[in-house]
Amino acid sequence: MFEAHTDVLHDPAHAFMPYPKAPVPHAGTGPLAGLSFGVKDLFHVVGYPTSGGQPLLLALSGIQTRTAPTVQRLLDAGARFAGKTLTDELAFSMNGQNAHFGSPINGAAPDRIAGGSSCGSASAVSNGLCDVALGTDTGGSVRAPASHCGLVGLRPTHGRVSLEGALDLAPSQDTCGWFTRDVPTFARVADVLLGEDATPLPDVVRLLAPTDLWALPTPAALKAYKPARAQVDAALGKARAAKVVLDDLDAMYWNFRYIQGFESWKVDGAFIRRFAPPLGPGVSQRFAWAREVSDQQVAQARAFRDRFRAHLAQLLGRDGVLVLPTMPDIAPLVNEPEAALEDYRNRAIRLLCVAGLSGFPQLSLPLAGRSGAPLGLSLLGPAGSDRSLVRLAERITAA
Repeated sequence: MFEAHTDVLHDPAHAFMPYPKAPVPHAGTGPLAGLSFGVKDLFHVVGYPTSGGQPLLLALSGIQTRTAPTVQRLLDAGARFAGKTLTDELAFSMNGQNAHFGSPINGAAPDRIAGGSSCGSASAVSNGLCDVALGTDTGGSVRAPASHCGLVGLRPTHGRVSLEGALDLAPSQDTCGWFTRDVPTFARVADVLLGEDATPLPDVVRLLAPTDLWALPTPAALKAYKPARAQVDAALGKARAAKVVLDDLDAMYWNFRYIQGFESWKVDGAFIRRFAPPLGPGVSQRFAWAREVSDQQVAQARAFRDRFRAHLAQLLGRDGVLVLPTMPDIAPLVNEPEAALEDYRNRAIRLLCVAGLSGFPQLSLPLAGRSGAPLGLSLLGPAGSDRSLVRLAERITAA
């Protein structure tokens, strides 16, 4: 079955890439029939180019002749393709502001950034332009915009959802997630993309509140989180205090960044060296820094990652779930200077790197907010507990 996708030339949220329409067939029937979905412009879709948010890469792309398997699974389940969504340049940002293609509008707080390199996908869903949208999360680019835009968003267990047929950033950290406005719709997509967990969480989980991570949000955000934490405790049981950080927060932050930087330069360095494309603010500086990460630094960082993954696996066991703030605060205003946005990004990474270093799944839920803007609360479980986390979310929202 063929249907026209969203008219991206009349896209009030600036969420979609303005590509000419091409027919993308879908099954018409199935578990996702009646739903429309956007696709971050890192995934190949037959009949469309793939820009990675970079004009020269778009020029080199050509029209794709194959659709990424994860996109095809949604089509085969009956969902209708709505269009390709804007991404931050080369997916190496967390602000949702592309110097070449513009900034998608946050449907929950239009005066604030959408956030994350999956900004277009979050914008499309939060503005009601589609029901579901695929994104990727390397350093937080599903979780951050989910929090900022009042959406449900998952960073799955590393490797759980296929990224075949998608552009890389840092392959050992890259994951494929998605957004919806509500948990029931999210669960429908989870059935298709996740299936059942090999080792599901038990009905009664050990809820853990990491005191070292709860020290990171701003005072205003901590106050806003209190009712959401009470809601989670009421549904799942009282959370016990725990400590998650290994060594210290700076070690977590830098070891995560060394791996991301080293791998991102391996992926994109040849393109940048050969063509010297103009890169937007922030992105240019991050690639210049990434180029200088040494073999010794990344070897030490990977050893730290192994230690941290073992540390967190021991803490969680098979029944432990962390409840933690997704972000340190609500989204910054769109007119914040670049230096302030970079400071916010660096503070956020200290929260977001827990899942990034461990490879464990983290689900952000739109349970809090302040000053008219949303704020996400997260559940983080053991490796492979992705679908179980969605079931916990169903219990929380039902309560």
